[in-house]
Amino acid sequence: MSETQAGANPSATTPAAVPAPNVWPALQARDAVALIDYLVDCFGFLRTAVYMDGEAVAHAQLDWPEGGGIMLGSYKPAGPFTLEPGTFAAYVVCSDIPSLHRRVLDHGGLAVTEPAQTDYGSLDFSASDTEGNHWTFGTYRGEPRTPPAES
Repeated sequence: MSETQAGANPSATTPAAVPAPNVWPALQARDAVALIDYLVDCFGFLRTAVYMDGEAVAHAQLDWPEGGGIMLGSYKPAGPFTLEPGTFAAYVVCSDIPSLHRRVLDHGGLAVTEPAQTDYGSLDFSASDTEGNHWTFGTYRGEPRTPPAES
């Protein structure tokens, strides 16, 4: 990776109906470069921006093809924002769980569970990443928001 590498992934497609995310889960990694490669190659995240500071990742943005994404960087134990590597967990919506599960297995996914139907109607599976973070992928998109009652 170069000192500064950024730009949209040419294979990324963003449907016009998907609003830009306003909440960005963030994590830190002891080997952020390896984690980025794993999340892109194994899970299918899109490498949108990676800014290097020497050998450290100062900031990275990985987008999820179906909307949303995460931000991450190299572990900074004395920084103003410090999150111990391996303590992150996320639920990621995916419309095609069987295909993603196969991809994760084919790319050497870590601690991968078999897809299972939940009581609330989602088809889910879980996997870990190279830092020990826990990822659950499922079809459940959450409950629709109800507009506030008028007073």
